[in-house]
Amino acid sequence: MGRRKIDIVKVKDPNTMQVTFSKRRSGLFKKANELAILCGVEVAIVVFSPGNKPYSFGHPSVDAIAIKFLQDEPIPNDVIGNSSSEFPNIENLNQQLNDVLAQLQEAQKESKVLDEVLKEYKATELSQLKELKNSFIELQDMVKTRLSDIDISECMILLAQKPVVGINKKVTKRKRRN
Repeated sequence: MGRRKIDIVKVKDPNTMQVTFSKRRSGLFKKANELAILCGVEVAIVVFSPGNKPYSFGHPSVDAIAIKFLQDEPIPNDVIGNSSSEFPNIENLNQQLNDVLAQLQEAQKESKVLDEVLKEYKATELSQLKELKNSFIELQDMVKTRLSDIDISECMILLAQKPVVGINKKVTKRKRRN
């Protein structure tokens, strides 16, 4: 089975839109990074989230490419190098940010799965505990009944073996008066 084709339509739910944006943004930045590395080109991407928060990716930097794009004449490589050297770790930080965001998304997915498993486990455990409690109550009642029967039996045996003081063994019939 292959992947299914997804129709490209605007997402209406704000939460789904934010999730889709985050996934697609990181994918877009990865592809731009690959293009820059594989082809040796300069790439700049500026994206605004559904909440109007800007995100950017640039190789060597967004500033250097924006300056180059806005000027009519090309900028020599040494100027681009200087612009990039103003922010020496931008590429590294962008890559680290993308990696951390990917790890965060994976952790959130794992957290959701674990939450579902925990809820299912708690529900199962709760129903099992209720069944166990009912079984225990039934057993307790049976034990009480059995103990009561044993006590009665012991009393009957004792009465049959030893007479009780003050009670005649013989039972006499009384005459009824009419």
